[in-house]
Amino acid sequence: MPTYEYEACDTTKACPICRNGFEIYQPLDTPRLTTCPECGAPLRKCFSAPAIGRSQSSFDQRAKEAGFSKLQRVSKGEYEKKY
Repeated sequence: MPTYEYEACDTTKACPICRNGFEIYQPLDTPRLTTCPECGAPLRKCFSAPAIGRSQSSFDQRAKEAGFSKLQRVSKGEYEKKY
């Protein structure tokens, strides 16, 4: 389920929750929020960076710890085991 960020359009009429902005999990088929669930102040949807999974930098180490092997191609039809 995606996470959406909202903040108050007018901070003078907003509660502490929507004044500072908040995140909410919503299914894709749910319409976006237009008012704060706490105080009813008008909201706007904020743009944010998407959440990306774990970095690939530690992928080899995690695979090795899990007991997997990694093969590297040396030449056509020839591979050597790295770990």
